[in-house]
Amino acid sequence: MLVTGTEQVLAERAVARVTALQRAEHPELEVVGVDATSYEGGALEAVASPSLFGEPRLAVVTGAEAPAERFEPDLRAYLAAPADDVVLVVRHAGGSGGRKVLEVARAHAGAVLVDCPPLKKDAEKLEFVGLEFEAARRRIAAPAARALVDAVGSDLRELSASCAQLVADTSGTVEVEDVTRYYGGRVEATGFRVADAVVAGHRAEALALLRQAVATGLDPVPIVAVLAARLRQMVLVGGSRGRGDEVAKALGMAPWMVDRTRRELRGWTPGALGAGIVLLAETDAAVKGGGRDPVYALERAVLALCDAHER
Repeated sequence: MLVTGTEQVLAERAVARVTALQRAEHPELEVVGVDATSYEGGALEAVASPSLFGEPRLAVVTGAEAPAERFEPDLRAYLAAPADDVVLVVRHAGGSGGRKVLEVARAHAGAVLVDCPPLKKDAEKLEFVGLEFEAARRRIAAPAARALVDAVGSDLRELSASCAQLVADTSGTVEVEDVTRYYGGRVEATGFRVADAVVAGHRAEALALLRQAVATGLDPVPIVAVLAARLRQMVLVGGSRGRGDEVAKALGMAPWMVDRTRRELRGWTPGALGAGIVLLAETDAAVKGGGRDPVYALERAVLALCDAHER
């Protein structure tokens, strides 16, 4: 099995899954690890050779993205005549290193390929949260899932831990109130809440949330990024036609997000959105060193965007 991609949590789960399946079938399974970053020639052959008592083995090779001058020839030789009682897992965490290892592994006829890319889209992170609760045989309301992603961010390990905490400490369907109880401070002070207030044209609320976020240590750069992403999302949805589910599928968004964005668009003209995106591009440059006071530049942009909203 070849496990590729930079998302470590998903890769770890893929390896854990195949380990559990093999151990269920073979309780006497022996699991051995090989580090390709410090690989010594012949190590793979030693790991894959028949054991004294004939126990099946699971060999997990990590670090295959590193330069693999010694590992790649051994992998090629092994795959030419693999052992019947050995399952080999090769972990490649992405990048240009170990390219020959990827080519050799992918070319093997019996290889199982598992890709673990980073989850960048909101829809993917929301789906991840939903699957975490589904695996725990629990439900989380869509607005609560949105609040949790907003509060915790895109780190899957932290997001998974947050889901586990909510499962352990609550009962029934998890609602927004449950998320707020545990992550309220983080929810209230994130760039996402600032963006919510801005696109609604709530000037005082947006400014208060922005100052709270900065006071709690949130850097202006990601706040600008969230605002820009929100306006771009509005432009995309505004330029799309069709039912909410059709637009959601085309844009990689959840249907409820499309419905929410369409409601928000009622207060914005195309010209205001275009001017807002230009303003945020200028603000992005200012907060990344192009201006003397990043916080002032961001506050100025937030107020201008709120004023652009039609009341």
